[in-house]
Parts: sequence; structure tokens; C-alpha cells
Amino acid sequence: MSKWNKVKIEDVGEVRSGKRLPKGEMLVSDPTPYPYIRLVDISDGRIQKSDLQYLKPETRERIKRYIVNGGDVCLAIVGHTIGMVFYVEDEWNNINLTENAARITNLSDEVNSRFLYYFLTSSEGQNEIIARKVGSAQGKLPLYNIKSLEFPCPPRREQNAIVSILDSLTHKIELNRQINQTLEQIAQAIFKSWFVNFEPVKVKIEAKQNGQDPERAAMRVISGKTDEKLDAHGLANATGAGSAGAADQHLSDWNKQLEELASLFPDELEDSELGEIPKGWEVKKLKEVCRVINGRAYKNTEFKEEGTPIVRIQNLSGGGKTVYSDLELPEDKLIEKEDFIYTWSATFGPHIWRGPKSIFHYHIWKMDVNEEIISRYFLYLSMFRKTEQMKSAGTGSIFTHLTKAIMEGQDILIGSPEINKYFKKLLDSYFTKITWIQLASATDGLIPKNT
Repeated sequence: MSKWNKVKIEDVGEVRSGKRLPKGEMLVSDPTPYPYIRLVDISDGRIQKSDLQYLKPETRERIKRYIVNGGDVCLAIVGHTIGMVFYVEDEWNNINLTENAARITNLSDEVNSRFLYYFLTSSEGQNEIIARKVGSAQGKLPLYNIKSLEFPCPPRREQNAIVSILDSLTHKIELNRQINQTLEQIAQAIFKSWFVNFEPVKVKIEAKQNGQDPERAAMRVISGKTDEKLDAHGLANATGAGSAGAADQHLSDWNKQLEELASLFPDELEDSELGEIPKGWEVKKLKEVCRVINGRAYKNTEFKEEGTPIVRIQNLSGGGKTVYSDLELPEDKLIEKEDFIYTWSATFGPHIWRGPKSIFHYHIWKMDVNEEIISRYFLYLSMFRKTEQMKSAGTGSIFTHLTKAIMEGQDILIGSPEINKYFKKLLDSYFTKITWIQLASATDGLIPKNT
């Protein structure tokens, strides 16, 4: 890299700002042809399609000269999001961008825009970005400091070759991420069926009222199979059993396990502060099952180049330079692999930490779950669902006032100890696979250390 010429961004392209919504204008959730990209819509260096907000046609007309096109490279320019870099894929051509980000556009033919994107996300690029921040603790990244940022610029042919290699690795990461997303969606679907819609309980109630077998009804809804498929399932999974007797035994064992699970669900509902819930289940405040622990606030002058990593919100979104601390802190201020954390500023939501032992920043809560009552994964799914409901509630004003006391006062529905034990075992299997896939990618050097 030292042999490559360095150029300033302003010498090979333009740096332009996003655009604030005109006074009195509001975004809408119903899709229009004009997405308005906010920083909360960015993850892993890409624009995400979930939870997008849109411009009304008349609003778009007023700010149409501030459009962003495919191939643009964008940077967050405010506060703790500085260091977040994302690439605009061609499918997002002709969109609008928040005023909290800038875009590098109209690059000359000598620069591959993805090469510039990869440089800005590298440790060297992140150092260059952070060094250009001005202001106090939160700070800003001025456009003129982006323009003056220098980056190595090898011949275009070499850039293309480097991008080709990095894109192939990125593709492998994306495939792994999709697998993990599918696994988590399965866990969320089961959680919704059992602990939100109470499907096994409701079908048992209906079956009992109709003079049918409640356990068999619950077995059908839990497995998603008809009676015929239930009876055939064991045979289909007895490949290599060696005999009809072994297949019959497999069928018997499988149905027995399913029947035992079905029996754990009650066949009655009762009133609670959350409305009707399965009989014998209870509602607890979050503080009864989990300690919400504040992270540590840091000044920029306390960040070091080595030591214990500090996890900040931008690191959880696939961007941002990893900074370190040389302070010795109590265990409460540290997170380890598989810990449950919750971001409560700018980007709200639950996360399972899968990185190394780290310090968590002030805008993150560590959720120290009492595993004797429920698993951390259960509470993660509970809070994931609550967060999505709050996001869809409208303006986001709920998050503006989200405090530790409000979090601790959240109602959490707790199943019976037997259900919780079974569900914990089930969740452990899914989330262990997710972690294994992510760590396998990390072993290949395919994911950043801060993911």
C-alpha cells in the first residue's frame, strides 16, 4: 500500500450533504417511490429494507435535488455514529438521505467506488475519519474534512482485482448472515406461537370443548403436521434404522417426546394485567428477572489504541472504529460472548454479543438475566418483539424517553418452569448454531472483530 499514490477525495469526487426534512413535513410508513434513508436503516454497511420510512410525493418534490444514487459512498457525520460507512447499491438509485450523513458521489473513472468503501471501513480508513471529527464529546464530521481525506489510489485495474476478492468474501459473509437470520426467525416464530398467540393452549381448549383429544390437537399445532403426517414422520426419519421394528420404535419415541411437550401446555386461560394468559403462567416486571446494568461513559481522550475493546452502538451496526481502554473495571462493566445487551440511544434494540470480552459503552445496557427463571434468549426474543412494537407505534417518541426505570418496569410473561426449561433447551440449540456459524466466519477472517 505504501507504493500507491494517495489522493484527496475532493480531487476525484464530490462530497455532498444529505437533506433535513422541510419544516412541518413528516415521513410516512406506507411505501411510496421515495425512500428516505436514516442512520437507523443502516446495518453491516448496507441499507436495510425493514422499517423504512418514505417521503410524500410533494415532500420529495421540494428536496429532489438532494438525491443519492447507486455507487455513492455515505458516511455518518454526527455524534457517536461517526465512523459508520455504507455503500449505496444500484437498487437504491434516486433515494434521499438524512442530513446526519454525507455522500461521496460523481467519482472519476480512476476510482472504483467499492474500493473507496472498503478503504473507509478498514482500520486505517476509520482512523482517518475519526481524526477529522471536530467538537466535544458527540462532535461532528464536517464536509470539508471529508473532502481533504486522503486514501491510497492504485491503478484502476488493481482496485478492481482487490474489490473482486473482497466482494467474494463479503458474499460469503452475507450467506452466513442469511442462514443465521433464518435460524433466528424460526426461534421468533416458535416464541410467537407459544408465548404470544398461545396456539397450543387455545387448540387444547377448543378440542376439549368439542370432545376431542386436547393433547393430540396440541401435537398438531406444535409440529405443524396433520395426524397422518404425525404418524408418518417417525418412519421418514428412521432411515438406516435397519428394520421395521427400529422404525416403529423411532416413531414411538418421537411421538412420545411431542406428547410430553404438548402436555406441558394448560387447557385453560385466566385473567392477568396483560389480559388472558395460560393458566398457571405469570407476569413479572423485567427487574424481577433481570438486572439492567449501565455501561461506562467515556471521553474521547480516554480511548486507547490497545487494551480492552469498548463496544459502542456503531460497532453493533457493522461500522465504526474499534477503540480500547486500559482501565481495570469491575465485571459488571464487561460483557462476554453470548451476553444479552440492549442499545437505548439513537439505535434501539436487543443484541446477543458474540465478540471478545469487552467494555460496553454508556449507551448500552447489559441485561443480566436470572437464568433460573428464564433464559437470556427468551428475554431477548421478548424484548425484540416489544421493541418492534414500539418502533411501529409511530413517531419514536417512546424511545426518546426510554429510561432504565421504564425498561425495568416492562411486563414479561413467564411460562411454567417446565415450559421454560424445555424452551430454553430449544433456544440454546438455535442460538448455539448461530454463534457457531458466526465464529466459523471469524476464523476465516471474514467478519470484523467487533461483530
